[in-house]
Amino acid sequence: MRFQELDSVVLKRNLPEHSLRAGDMGTVVYVHEPPGLEVEFMTGSGDTVAVMTLEDRDVRARAGDEVLAVRRLERSV
Repeated sequence: MRFQELDSVVLKRNLPEHSLRAGDMGTVVYVHEPPGLEVEFMTGSGDTVAVMTLEDRDVRARAGDEVLAVRRLERSV
């Protein structure tokens, strides 16, 4: 799938070094050529957790019929 800037995406794998888990939602902030994405992950209060360069295979589109959930951020030590 080709993503566009401002698309909501869902992380498909854990990235513990960035305190991120599969299922966390982020926003595409830039699309690279060749395919790659800058994705920002934020807390509910709008603080940035991480801005990362990911490949298309690392994320999926958010489906309209999914129920969103929240979790407390656990920072890696």
